[in-house]
This record gives sequence, C-alpha cells and structure tokens, in this order.
Amino acid sequence: MSMDKLKTKVLGRRQILKSVGLGALALAGTGLSSKTVQATPDKASEYLSKLTSGAAGTKGKVTVKLPEIAENGRTVPITVSVDSPMTDGDYVKSVHIVSERNPQPEVISFNLSPAMGKAEVSTRMRLGKTQKVRAAAVMNDGSVYTGDKEIKVTIGGCGG
Repeated sequence: MSMDKLKTKVLGRRQILKSVGLGALALAGTGLSSKTVQATPDKASEYLSKLTSGAAGTKGKVTVKLPEIAENGRTVPITVSVDSPMTDGDYVKSVHIVSERNPQPEVISFNLSPAMGKAEVSTRMRLGKTQKVRAAAVMNDGSVYTGDKEIKVTIGGCGG
C-alpha cells in the first residue's frame, strides 16, 4: 500500500477528537431535550385512585405531619398517622403518600397489619417545590380515608 493511501485510511488526532466531541454533544443533547414529567393535583388524584382501586376517599382519620417550611427539600421528614384501633376486625391495610408538584406523584406506599399495633408510618422524602402532600389510608373493609398538608419548600433557606 502506498503512503498516500495509508494517510487517507488513518484518522488524525484532530479528527478523532472532533468525532469524540460531537458524540459527547449528541449524548448531552438527548438529556437536555427530554421533557421532565411534572405531577399535578389531577395526576396525584388519578394515581391515588389507582392505588385505592377507585374508592372515593373520605376526609378524616388521617393526619399528615410535615414541617411548615422545608429549608432543604432533599430530606423532608413526614409522618402519617391513622385513627384506627388496629384490631383484627378494624385495621389499616395500606397507607399511600403522593405529592402534587414533584416530577412523579408517587412517593411511597406502606402495607400494614393488625400486628403493628399502631397505624403510624414515618419516612423522609424529596420535594422539589412548594406543594401539597396527600396521604390515603385503605382500611381492611375497603373504605379509604385521606389527609393532606401544604408545605413550603425554600431554596437555600431563603424563602422561595
């Protein structure tokens, strides 16, 4: 093979860097162009309806404890308690927590039994912005009770 033909077949350093750079830009561009899903109150209601088998929730029996203001939306503590005797005949089967303004409405679901003794669950969750957090408790007889609380999520603790 002649030297001229060899030069046309071998990529130069600049051509390789250019190709790698264009590939990196293409990958970065796909991440930028994808739309983030944003939950809405309607989407949160639809998701809760799916979790509760379409049962209409009754307001009451469910208490949602959240701070009034979350200075750090990355770790927001939440406690949900349900007024239930937790006996074999009357207990909470599950507790579902949803957010109205996160990218996805689902936060977490807990399954409970009478052996728990107390219908109370706690966790930490991530919240992107000021919103209402809702909880639904599904009882052993199929009835559903709901509760909610508004929380203000600040940006950097500056009141956003």
